[in-house]
Amino acid sequence: MIAEWWQRPWPWYVTGPLVGLVALGLRMIGNKRFGVSSNLRHLCAALVPSDLAYFRYDWRRIGLWNLVFIAGVVVGGFVGGVLLANPHPVAITPAAQASLAALGIHPAAGLMPRELFTWQVLLSVRGLVMIVGGGFLIGFGAAYGGGCTSGHGITGLGELQLPSLIAVISFFAAGAGASFVLLPLLVSR
Repeated sequence: MIAEWWQRPWPWYVTGPLVGLVALGLRMIGNKRFGVSSNLRHLCAALVPSDLAYFRYDWRRIGLWNLVFIAGVVVGGFVGGVLLANPHPVAITPAAQASLAALGIHPAAGLMPRELFTWQVLLSVRGLVMIVGGGFLIGFGAAYGGGCTSGHGITGLGELQLPSLIAVISFFAAGAGASFVLLPLLVSR
């Protein structure tokens, strides 16, 4: 019974408060903000010897905790996605399945449809545009917006910050635009 509980997706009313408690705990323990976008800067400061002023700071004092946090996210993702994998198919509404099928995407096989996530697709021009272009836009957006979706959506909204509300609305609008405009252009039929 307990193994089955670990393998099922947890409901929002359990995970939401847990994530909120993590964000609150980070603030209480060391006045740290919940977010992951600053990790690239900390990693570059730690690994790349450079004369750039942007990377000359005490990354151990400022960002080591954040690098440990993101390592925990990766380990937790492995534990949850591999060791405690949900044996049941992904639950997607019939309307979403029909919309994806109209684009030639059949998500019934899992979280990563083969029409989008294979080496053949990745190494195509469309795949490179999606992966490299999307990665650049996410990185640029996080830097320009002063944080990532988790930082603004969890910490910023929790602190009732107007810039975070604007950022979260922008994230949702961009996601909807990408789903309805870009995805049909990039998916080969």
